[in-house]
Amino acid sequence: MTLRRSRFRGGSIISDNQFVIFMLGNEKYGVDILNVATISEYLEITKVPDAPTYIEGIINLRGDIIPVVNLEKRFNIPVKEIDSESRIIIIKIQESHIGFLVDEASQVIRIDEESIDEAPEIIRGKDHDYIAGVGKYEGQIIILLDLEKVLGEDEAAEIIKLK
Repeated sequence: MTLRRSRFRGGSIISDNQFVIFMLGNEKYGVDILNVATISEYLEITKVPDAPTYIEGIINLRGDIIPVVNLEKRFNIPVKEIDSESRIIIIKIQESHIGFLVDEASQVIRIDEESIDEAPEIIRGKDHDYIAGVGKYEGQIIILLDLEKVLGEDEAAEIIKLK
């Protein structure tokens, strides 16, 4: 698999423009497949006292304790009830795994480079550099995220301590 530098702001590394597509509410989002360690069905989450509101808690995934971030809470999107479609996307940040709770994650797609645009400045801003770009796929708009940047370095370090 060939790695190449993306034209996304921040120069994220992407491979063949393959993205794991997931839902938050009624919107589709994508994350570079190379950043995804695994996708798990919803597992029972243990709440952690005094954690930030967007932290759902921790899970035990094959013997590893993994903190879980609720992306709807993190992005101030109305929270959907957990159901059979709910998934936890696990990525590696600072040599540790962190899970991101999403409403559904069911496919991997390839988006042509010509169909990926830089995110408009109004949605990107200084506090939203986790928005890597906007993809157009089969008439739909997919917001492409860099989940490693969803949490600031201090937040990521604090969440990793939950383990």
